[in-house]
Amino acid sequence: MNSDYSSDEMMTIAASRALTNKDVCFVGIGAPSAACNIARLTHAPDITLIYESGTIGTAPNILPLSIGDGELCETAISTVPVPEMFRYWLQGGRITIGFLGAAQLDKFGNINTTIIGDYKNPKTRLPGGGGAPEIASSAKQIYITMKQSLRGMVEEIDFFTSFGHGDGSDHRKSLNINTDGPSLLITDLAIWKPDPISKEFTVYSIHEGVTKQMVQDNCGWQIKFFENLEVTKSPTELELKTLRDLKERTQRANSRKEDN
Repeated sequence: MNSDYSSDEMMTIAASRALTNKDVCFVGIGAPSAACNIARLTHAPDITLIYESGTIGTAPNILPLSIGDGELCETAISTVPVPEMFRYWLQGGRITIGFLGAAQLDKFGNINTTIIGDYKNPKTRLPGGGGAPEIASSAKQIYITMKQSLRGMVEEIDFFTSFGHGDGSDHRKSLNINTDGPSLLITDLAIWKPDPISKEFTVYSIHEGVTKQMVQDNCGWQIKFFENLEVTKSPTELELKTLRDLKERTQRANSRKEDN
C-alpha cells in the first residue's frame, strides 16, 4: 500500500472499486468519469461505459472535458442517437449503475445541480440537470461521488434536480419509481450506504487517517455510523499509478488543444 496520496485520489480510487466487469455504467463527467475509467483500466476491463452523448462501450485514453468530447466517440464500440440512448438503454432498464456527482446533496441522496439560493434570484447558477434526473430514476442503482463540505452536504437542498430517496423510507416506491436509487456515496473522507429502512446515508467506512469527527465537521446534518465501521483500504501502487498517468495524459492533451 502507498501512504503518499491525496484525499481526492482516495475518493476516486474508492469509487472505482465499487464497479465490476458486469456493470453497464452511465457515466457523469468529472469525478464519476475518473472513477469509472480507473475501474476499466485496472480490475474491471470488461465494464461497459456509456456517456450521455450516445457513446457505448467507450474507452477514452484521456478524461473527457464534456459528454461531447470527440475522444468518447472515437473510442466507443458504437454511437447511437441520444433519444435511443435514453429510451432503449436507460428507460429500458439496461443500465446497472448511474454514476453521478452533486453540487448539493442531502442525507437521502437527493441531488441539486441547478441553483444555489432562491430559484428566482439565485446566488449561483449551476450547470443544471442534463440527463441526471432521468438517470437517477431509471438506472438500477445510483452511485454518487463528491468532496465533503458544509456547503455541499446539507440538511435541505435548494433545488431537487435529481430525485434520490425523497423524504426517506418508501417515498421513492410510493411514486412508482421502482429502481433502487442512491445505494452508495463516496466522498474524500468516507464511504456511505443508505440505512435499509430509513434510506438515510450512513457512514459505512472511513478512509485511513480520517476520524469520525472529521467526517461530521464536513457534513451539514447529524451523521449516523454503522455499528461495524470499517476503514477503507489505502490505494495500491497500481491504482495510484493508473490514476496519475490518466490525469497526466489528460493534462498534456488539453494543453495541446489550448496551444492550437
